Amino acid sequence: MSSPKDIEKLIRPGIKAMPPYVPIEPTDVLSRRLGISDKDVIKLDGNENPYGCSPRVKRALAGYSSYHIYPDPEQRELRKELEKYVGVSAKNILAGAGSDELIDLILRLFLKPGDKVVNCPPTFGMYPFSTDVCGGKVISVPRQADFSLDMARTVKAINRGAKAIFIASPNNPSGNATPKYEIMELLKTGSIVVVDEAYYEFSGITMVTQVPKYANLIVLRTFSKWAGLAGLRVGYGIFPKKIVDYLMKIKQPYNVNAAAQVAAVESLSDLAYLQGTIKAIIKERERLWEKLAQFSWLKVYPSQSNFILCRVLRGNAAGIQKELRQQGIFIRYFNTSQLQDCLRISVGKPEHTDKLIAALKRKR
Repeated sequence: MSSPKDIEKLIRPGIKAMPPYVPIEPTDVLSRRLGISDKDVIKLDGNENPYGCSPRVKRALAGYSSYHIYPDPEQRELRKELEKYVGVSAKNILAGAGSDELIDLILRLFLKPGDKVVNCPPTFGMYPFSTDVCGGKVISVPRQADFSLDMARTVKAINRGAKAIFIASPNNPSGNATPKYEIMELLKTGSIVVVDEAYYEFSGITMVTQVPKYANLIVLRTFSKWAGLAGLRVGYGIFPKKIVDYLMKIKQPYNVNAAAQVAAVESLSDLAYLQGTIKAIIKERERLWEKLAQFSWLKVYPSQSNFILCRVLRGNAAGIQKELRQQGIFIRYFNTSQLQDCLRISVGKPEHTDKLIAALKRKR
């Protein structure tokens, strides 16, 4: 009979060495930990939509009668509705269990063990995480002080044999978008350029129209942020058709569950409602930015997303996060070298902003 030590020897060395991804926790877990009710938790750490999903989604999920049947493996209805929303043929679109799954599928499609992927931190942690899981090698090219790309070093890193590069635009956690001309420059390298537009609906900036023109351009999006479907895990990508064909070949057959497909289709049928919540979030983003900027001990960065990054100029960022947690207010702290003194705050409802600002005033 094998012992735990014997099993340990069979595990890939790279997996044992890689750091785990640190996810956020749901409201019920946070409320139990603090001993408070769910309604008293102010959750500003996950970039979720505080207004939730469309009411039509709730009705559609309640009335759906085929949960006992496997979902459409080719996501036909969803892809057709996405064609109308995105303005690109359904043949260029593929959905996944969140854009996280699509990141993993892209890397599994292109990487051999040891192949290089360029990452530009600070940025979304799933890019290096999935590269490690897929046996690739992460080449980090840090962003500049204003969180823009260091283009000279980035292009140089790609030209040294990188298979792919991931660019979040707007970037998470900094909130700034990458100019189109810089992405076009990256495309000239011939490597796969993945532009992650998870926060597109809050910026209006996109590379989608360029996908049919470039064989090496991929754009990723999600329903988690703008449509309030984070819990159902549904994202999608706009790809060159040849890449869609290969991804369809290697993905799990029923990767997007029936509830997620129903919810996504209903969301696309209720754009007026969801665009209203997007406008409310953008309006509140501007108010939150102005309120935070009043604190002399914070440097507040501009944002084109549904969150704001702040640098703590005097004090301890981790300590501030901890103090706010004790009051039921949850914001994000990243324990990395580039963000040691930074806090990321998701945009909530006006009453959430008011409670956060009041708590910050009390501590100073």
